[in-house]
Amino acid sequence: MTVYFIGAGPGDPELITVKGQRLIRSCPVILYAGSLVPEAVLQGHSAERVVNTAKLNLAEIVNLLHQAHKRGQDVARVHSGDPSLYGAIGEQIRELRALGIPFEIVPGVTATAACAALLESELTLPGVSQTLILTRYGTTSPMPEGEQLHDLARHRATLAIHLGVRQLPAIVGELLPHYGADCPIAVIHRASWPDQDWVQGTLADIEAKVAAKDFRRTALILVGRVLDPGAFAESALYDAAHRHLYRPGTD
Repeated sequence: MTVYFIGAGPGDPELITVKGQRLIRSCPVILYAGSLVPEAVLQGHSAERVVNTAKLNLAEIVNLLHQAHKRGQDVARVHSGDPSLYGAIGEQIRELRALGIPFEIVPGVTATAACAALLESELTLPGVSQTLILTRYGTTSPMPEGEQLHDLARHRATLAIHLGVRQLPAIVGELLPHYGADCPIAVIHRASWPDQDWVQGTLADIEAKVAAKDFRRTALILVGRVLDPGAFAESALYDAAHRHLYRPGTD
């Protein structure tokens, strides 16, 4: 018996991995985070038991996993996006290890990747930004020392900020000294879902644009010059003069 932590992707049921889909369709027990995972992701399953865990606490979830283990049943534990990012799987894994229950993690498409695709953007461009920082805005759960937004902003790297749309004015205030008022920013609501929506602007005008859309939750904030790079250097990868293992040249 194995518990499979499966990344269901950002919302579009076609963005789940082949392995994740196969496991969902074959496991006799499915526990899914129904507040963020659409039921369409479960299409084609033949499970004996399907549980939406949105209203369950950790102990209740672990109990369901333990009971399935006693019955010798594999479990598809389905999370949104990639389960290793803000998926709260660490605490579940700790309990499974204590109980001696085997598990496996199946990665998924991240919300950040879905947002970049929607905006038709590359998040790392030569001479613009070669670093992507994924973070969240600390409110009820404080950030560790050195990971406050103003600390990260000093790098002026591309930022993907989760769980922050309600604190957008504070976020803009912390970013302005480091990125400048003309820095591009995008706020994407429910990327890849049927009702996806987004706005793009600069740190100077994004607050008004988001207020007009009334985005209040389930939104990702992307910040950085890569969103409107203008001129940027070409990479060495496709440079005709660049020689490497697969393109050694004829000299």
